[in-house]
Formats: sequence, structure tokens, C-alpha cells
Amino acid sequence: MSAHLSEQEIVRRENLQKVIDLGINPYPSEQYDVNVTAKEVRDNFSKGDETYQEVVLAGRLMSRRVMGKASFAELQDSTGRIQLYVSRDDICPEDNTDFYNKLFKKYLDLGDFIGVKGFAFFTQKEELTIHVKELTVLSKSLKPLPVTKTDAEGNVHDEVSDPELRYRQRYVDLVVNPQVKDTFIKRTQMYTSMREYLNAKGYLEVETPILQPLYGGAAARPFTTHHNTLDMKLYLRIANELYLKRLIVGGFDGVYEFSKDFRNEGMSRFHNPEFTQIELYVAYKDYEWMMNLVEEMVEKVAMDMHGTTELQVGENTINFQRPWKRYTMYEAIEHFTGVDISEMDEDALRVTAKELHVPVDKSMGRGKLIDEIFGEKCEGQLIQPTFITDYPVEMSPLAKSHRSKPGLVERFEAICNGKEICNSFSELNDPIDQRERFEEQLELGKRGDDEAMVLDEDFLRALEYGMPPTAGLGIGMDRLAMILTNSDSIQDVLFFPQMKPENS
Repeated sequence: MSAHLSEQEIVRRENLQKVIDLGINPYPSEQYDVNVTAKEVRDNFSKGDETYQEVVLAGRLMSRRVMGKASFAELQDSTGRIQLYVSRDDICPEDNTDFYNKLFKKYLDLGDFIGVKGFAFFTQKEELTIHVKELTVLSKSLKPLPVTKTDAEGNVHDEVSDPELRYRQRYVDLVVNPQVKDTFIKRTQMYTSMREYLNAKGYLEVETPILQPLYGGAAARPFTTHHNTLDMKLYLRIANELYLKRLIVGGFDGVYEFSKDFRNEGMSRFHNPEFTQIELYVAYKDYEWMMNLVEEMVEKVAMDMHGTTELQVGENTINFQRPWKRYTMYEAIEHFTGVDISEMDEDALRVTAKELHVPVDKSMGRGKLIDEIFGEKCEGQLIQPTFITDYPVEMSPLAKSHRSKPGLVERFEAICNGKEICNSFSELNDPIDQRERFEEQLELGKRGDDEAMVLDEDFLRALEYGMPPTAGLGIGMDRLAMILTNSDSIQDVLFFPQMKPENS
């Protein structure tokens, strides 16, 4: 037996062989057709009811109380647990008592998959139970489900609540903490609600490349890879914006995509290098129109998921009901710091940042300095959904210049619970202006800003064919899911978050 196996794992492998020795295939190939779930029986069966008299259930064996010729057990399927009553005289084929005395009492382990056929009834203690008439082994479990562990000092810890185990072995987390499923079910409801809303408006869901010859559409560091046949460097996309705009150039009036994006940056409870966002682009609209859409859509999503717009998120009660509060970028900074930075140049901003104890470095231009001041002094204080509008042009190389405020662009971000959840522009469709903005980004890159954008000649060529006035939107689905499911960490809303190597 392999030396790395625990004592329990050795016993389980021995039990596996004993099951085989009984002539039972522990991993049968035949399908097992269930006709009901544990939840359906729990929700619908009542005393004296004549339904559920021929139920077929399947799931994991989660507990067992052996009492001579009869036993009670718990089976857990995808909907929850239900009690089983197992009698030797019922389940043994052809008076083969080994099936009960050896298989059920000794060789089955907690976590094994079994199938049962029988009928529903209430015990004398009024406990809903399935009286098992037939039992089938569907899959043997060779590892015990974790319950507790003891450290070197003898302290007992609940291993199932250990974030390291839960995030690294989500499959175990879902079995032992079935309530975790609710978060991911809610997340899927969030996607469904958005799709229903956008599809009802006639917008087309599309797919764009993940592997891109140039990364663009955001300020971020990319992951790089190499295509062997083409012998060229490729990048995992940091955003899908520039491709969706190409589709607007091509004649679509409204397109959206739920996109997996990748940014080679730090990790935190708000950041994962692989994340999901929805981007939406609608022709002939502007950022004011898009603000109204965001309010309406997110309000709908909250109602669809929870039946209310008012949600408890940590210690805060957040209400997504329209209308949301609005500040311009400069108004927000002045409101929370008392300093009007609207007329400051780069040098003055650097001095102000120092006075406000905001860490900055020499690579930061005017836009990045303003962004750092806002992030440090304002963002964390915006708990209720709030729109921040009218950003300095230096912060937004893809947004259209403001129609009435020189030096600003038509952009908004929605902040909620202290974090950005979406970003939107009246999209820049002047190809000459766009080229100049890209060239300014190149200069920032030369100064050491490794998040500066690169110049995309093909995108500029597309703009030169003409793009209609367009409103664009990006919503961080993971961040929004954290808020709408009251989750403290982005790892809680990702099935398989990125982790350090297990033995590092």
C-alpha cells in the first residue's frame, strides 16, 4: 500500500476490495434513473399521503446509525438530505445477509454514492424517511470527507471552514457545505436576469477573441503566450471593448458579451487574475442614457434574485432602487477631502497627493494622480450605489470629450460598497483624436507606466471607416456577485479561484 495514504484511506481501499469480493461492481456503468429529489419529497409529502410510494433517489451516504437488523442513514443529493430506513430483510437479495451485514454495515463508507428505491413515510418521531426496498452501490469514495483536524498543539479545527481547503478543493466544500451552492445558484440567476433584460431590448450576445495580437480596451498588464504555428506573440485579452466596437462599425446597433478577461496584476479579496465582465455597446446612445440603463437593469437583477432592492451586505444595508446618487469626479474629491483639484496641473496634484498622504510615484501622469486621490480618499466611502461622472481626459483614453466641459470626458463609474462595479463612456469615435490619445499612452509607457495602452492600428482603421455615436458599458460580474450574494471575498463567488501552488 502506498506510504502517502492515511489510515482512513487505506481502510477505504480495503473496503473497496471487499465490495468487489462480494461480487459487486463498485463503479457500475449502467445508468441509474432517479424519479424524484430529496427536496421534492420534503416539500410535498404529508402524513397519510399516498404519493411517493415508488421513489428512486441517488446521492451520497452522509451518516449511518446501525441498530442490528435495521439502520437509519442520511442520503444527500443535489437538493439536500433525507433520512433512510434500511432493513436487512428488505434489501438482501435471495436471503444473502452479507449484503446487509457486510456491505451496508461495514464496507460502505460515508461519502459513497448509492441509489435507493422505496417509499416515503413518517417515523414515530414524525421524521420524514424513505423506507429502502432496494439499494445499489453507484460509486465508492476513497477519501474521507473532512470534518475536523488537530494541530501539533492538540487544538481541534473545523477543516471544512478553512478557506485554503474550501477554495482549493471546491468539490469538497460543495459536498460538506451544501449552502455554498446557493451563492453560485444566485450568481447564475444574475446572468440570466441580465440576459433577459438585454435580449428583450434586441441586443445581440456575441463572442470575440480571447487570444489577441494586441491587448487593449483597458489599462492593465496582460498575460502573454506564443502561437507556435504562426510564430507570434499573443496576449490573453484584458478587455473585449475594441472588438465589440468593431462590430458597431460593422453595422450592429447593440452587442454584448459576458467575457472572461485576464490581467496580470496583484491578487486580493477583490481581484482575481481571471475574471468575468459583461460589456455592452449600443449605437446612437450616450453615457447619460447608459446610466439610466444601469440603474434599471441592476434594480431588476436585485428584484429577480431576492424579491427586493434592499440587501444586507456585511454591516451595510444597500438599496439598489432608482435613482442612484451622482457626483462628478471633481465634486466627489472636494466633498470627501475639502480640496478642489479641478484646475490643478500635474505638479500641484503631486503636492496635494502628498498633503493628503496618498502614495504616488514619478511614473504617474495627471490622470493617474487624480485616480489615486479618488481611490484613496473617496471610493471606500461610497456605500450606496453612486455614479461618479465626468472624468479628466487623461484618465480615459477611449472616452469622448465632454460636450460642454473642456478637459473632461463623458464617462461614469458606478461605485457600491466601496468598490467600482461598472465603467461606461460615450465612446470616442473620432479616429484622429483616438490616435492622439493612443500616442499619449505610448509616452506614459515610456515613463514606466506598465498599464498604459498600446496603439492598435487595426482598431484605428475601423474607426476611420466610421463608427456612429455609441455608449459603452463594462460591469464586473464577480464584484457585483459579491455584493448581491453578501460575500466577503471574490474567492467566495468563483468556483475555482486562482491559488498559490499547494506546497509553496
